[in-house]
Amino acid sequence: MKKINLPKLPNKDGHFDEYGGMFVSETLMYPLKELLKAYTTIAKSAKFRQMLTKELTMYVGRPTPIYYASRISKELGSSHIYLKREDLNHTGAHKINNAMGQVLLAKAMKKTRIIAETGAGQHGVATATACAKYNIKCVVYMGEEDIERQKINVYRMKLLGAEVIPVTSGSKTLKDALNEALRDWVSNVDDTHYIIGSVAGPHPYPMIVRDFQSIIGHESKKQMMSVYKKKADILIACVGGGSNAIGLFHPFLNDDVEIVGVEAGGYGLSTGKHAAPLNKGKPGVLHGNRTYIMEDENGQIQSTHSISAGLDYPGVGPEHSWLKDNKRVQYVSVTDKEALKAFYYLTEKEGIIPALETAHALAYAFKIAKKRKNKNILINLSGRGDKDIDTITKMTQMTL
Repeated sequence: MKKINLPKLPNKDGHFDEYGGMFVSETLMYPLKELLKAYTTIAKSAKFRQMLTKELTMYVGRPTPIYYASRISKELGSSHIYLKREDLNHTGAHKINNAMGQVLLAKAMKKTRIIAETGAGQHGVATATACAKYNIKCVVYMGEEDIERQKINVYRMKLLGAEVIPVTSGSKTLKDALNEALRDWVSNVDDTHYIIGSVAGPHPYPMIVRDFQSIIGHESKKQMMSVYKKKADILIACVGGGSNAIGLFHPFLNDDVEIVGVEAGGYGLSTGKHAAPLNKGKPGVLHGNRTYIMEDENGQIQSTHSISAGLDYPGVGPEHSWLKDNKRVQYVSVTDKEALKAFYYLTEKEGIIPALETAHALAYAFKIAKKRKNKNILINLSGRGDKDIDTITKMTQMTL
């Protein structure tokens, strides 16, 4: 197989070429440097890795399987569709991989309080779950609009003992929840660890979250060969902040494999009502890092729209921006309507109910499966769709 020689990034300053970095107030420089030191010393140790591996195996349920979707593969053409079943993790999504790693790190740093932000609620649920297991106080910031469309996950977080704080500023979605979490952290750096759920934010978060999520790609490489005796030709994952995508992509970046990230096209890129900064945005600074963002002519962050709360974000992880610019990954978009159709198709044909975030990746995969011949297409099924039933019920008549 042809090898691709990409540099190992981020560099010591947290940059992916022109992206990434630490664009934060002086108050946050200390906890970020403390976190970087702890991560490079504690989380890289053999003892920590053994402890995390045990938890991921015995508590989370890893490794997750790769499922061959035989029925839809046959219906769509000659290509073969495989699903990396992150929806089978404890809590129902990939988010628990990072949450377990960071909570264990926080304990080692002797932090007694955890804060997090969440959009679709899966990161909030994962964080609340890990905190419940280790008896650590948990506070989750969530936009008021997301609270309304993700009531099930809000209830789950509260059951797990977390305090869920509604965010009423701005668009009342993920962007604003992240703003409030950062403000909390500034005021409570001594006893509090902030668990960012995606590969966004200031260094070292994009690196930490990527490393904890890369277990997805490492497992996938082994499983495709050991179970199916095949290599993937095309990798596909949805991209909001981008953690599930980087988790699958990163171990494959230097392999000769086609990689596609799928953003939320909302009502269509031409309408302005979408969440696709890699397709329609430009480089700028948001939440402590330089990356592709959606902003207006005055430099103000634009409102976003997506049927999926987890993709409703005006920025993206800086590593994705770097991968876009060097053309290693192709970034496309899928509309609400296309995602909803893919949601129903997988549910009815394979008996698997996917999250609306994942449905964006599925929609694009189904599209290219009709055009491409004899390709092994591996999709990261990043979460299950239980949380989205209320949204789907309300939106069906409006979008179909």
